[in-house]
Amino acid sequence: MNTSIQDVAKAAQVSISTVSRSFTRPELVSKATREKVLKVAEELNFSTSRSAAALKTGRSLRIALLMSDALHRWFSSSVIEGLNQVLHPAGYDLSIFQVSSVEDRRDFFTMLPVRRNADAVIATSFDIDTSEVSELIAIGVPVIGINSVMPRERGFTAAVNIDDVQGSILAARHLIALGHRRIAYIRSARDVSLHFSVAQRFDSFVECCSHSGITPTVITAMEGPDRIGDVVTELLSLEQLPTAIACQEDDIAIPLMFQLMRSGFSIPADFSIVGYDNSTFSSDLGLTTIAQDPQAMAATTARMTLDLIDGINPPELFVTEPAHLVVRSSTGPVPQHKA
Repeated sequence: MNTSIQDVAKAAQVSISTVSRSFTRPELVSKATREKVLKVAEELNFSTSRSAAALKTGRSLRIALLMSDALHRWFSSSVIEGLNQVLHPAGYDLSIFQVSSVEDRRDFFTMLPVRRNADAVIATSFDIDTSEVSELIAIGVPVIGINSVMPRERGFTAAVNIDDVQGSILAARHLIALGHRRIAYIRSARDVSLHFSVAQRFDSFVECCSHSGITPTVITAMEGPDRIGDVVTELLSLEQLPTAIACQEDDIAIPLMFQLMRSGFSIPADFSIVGYDNSTFSSDLGLTTIAQDPQAMAATTARMTLDLIDGINPPELFVTEPAHLVVRSSTGPVPQHKA
């Protein structure tokens, strides 16, 4: 038999409203009274109704999370973990929407304002255009970005970004300082109409190289079960092999290292390789990479989101986290016979 709020009130010898406030507005109840109510509630195995709390506050107690990447990937799972660490204790659930095409994106923005089924929208690693942001803000929903392109200019309410421009410049300058002139850049095949933030990595890297008179060879890792194998094939088919390879993300760099070594090459004697993310296993494998902490970025985003829902402006609405170059054994000077 389920325990009701009336049962708790009777056993604790307080009013029903006092029981309700003990759970939803504890600051309005004395410490002694609240502790007594919580003790009785625990003894009677009473749990508060999430829907009742939502009805009372006029909120859905749900945050919509837009993600463009596969959920099993390091960045995505880290973002989910960081958000959940903050939002779950605050009573909020995450509704995850994978937006892998323009059609998915259009469907989401068409239906969300009608359903009004989220108190905020967090968009990860891609842009929302101005009209979509305006549509959401018009119904009172904060729109917060994680690694979003030009969030302030696009009309986001707030955002937390890594400095992708700085990160890519650090990677390029590291390879150039080691004497590399023949450099390849491996990027993923993403729908450019979704404005993925990783485009900034590519643009900044190429621009930095151009200042030193270097034009990187660009190879695209198309989605598919053997995408890294295809990259290796294209790489080894080049008329002149590069001495250094920069990868858009560690998810490309790590399997690329394995496949090149299986093909008989030595890292970094034959190829210096730099990644981007500092993801799981990058340290164990000695991968030089650009470090970011999506879990911490997501936790910051979640705290900002809760403040915005409550009508509180965070101290800083648009946060840019610095990138860090982590030098490990996968990069080294150009061998003299290849210079």
